[in-house]
Amino acid sequence: MRILVTGASGMLGREVVESARRAAHEVDALDHHSLDITDDVAVRDVLDTHRPDLIVNCAAFTAVDRCEADPDLAFAVNATGPRHLAAGARSVGARLVHVSTDYVFDGTKVGPYTEHDLPNPQSVYGASKRAGELEVLKLGPDGLVVRTAWTFGRHGANMVKTVLAARSSTSPLRFVHDQVGSPTSAADLSGLLIDLATAAASGVIHAANQGSVSWYEFVGEILRQCGDDPGRVEPIRTVDLDPPRAARRPANSVLTSVRLADYALRGLRPYESALGEVLAELSNG
Repeated sequence: MRILVTGASGMLGREVVESARRAAHEVDALDHHSLDITDDVAVRDVLDTHRPDLIVNCAAFTAVDRCEADPDLAFAVNATGPRHLAAGARSVGARLVHVSTDYVFDGTKVGPYTEHDLPNPQSVYGASKRAGELEVLKLGPDGLVVRTAWTFGRHGANMVKTVLAARSSTSPLRFVHDQVGSPTSAADLSGLLIDLATAAASGVIHAANQGSVSWYEFVGEILRQCGDDPGRVEPIRTVDLDPPRAARRPANSVLTSVRLADYALRGLRPYESALGEVLAELSNG
């Protein structure tokens, strides 16, 4: 299968490229400089040139607070871009896998969110990503939206690297305890994306590592696995963040899937195991 990956230089995009190549697929890896998905002409030209069987869209504007300040850019990248990719996929007969987010939910549910729960985004970022989902779902059986959460990995900026950089600091480590989610390994997620594509999955599917924790608990687990004292981390409330965050975050964004079994696929392993692998890889440089 010939796979075109957008956002291929990002944390998830790089892992998707590696996973696809390990599975012996032919891969065209395009970063933002190679393809601006907000440019419909560029999208059509690239797809006409490469003629992929599958497009995996990892391109996104994920700076949640910056989205509040620049909603036009957020919707251009996260909604209009997927619309262009969907139109291009239709024109060349390709399937489209689009990566979305837990932030499409409002966070008020008790218990994990499944694919059957109704989105109700509370931020510009969440609203723009939901708009992108709807564009991809118009493809019907050729469109797949995969929602994930709290992604971490070897590449790019993420919470694991933030904590590792802060380990030597004498300043207190303060993280919120009133936001709960599903930490997810980019490497694990990338493999599942390729499996879902191979299985011709469609619609909406949730993909996250097992386990639900607050940011405070997640940071404590990172320190514990590094051999540090988790007691260094102090829990705070979201309202006590200084400076305050511009975008509203869901208090609960834990994801679970009731649809993976439709394709005889298993859910991802516990996040602690995936975290250990990432920490080992980062420590080995």
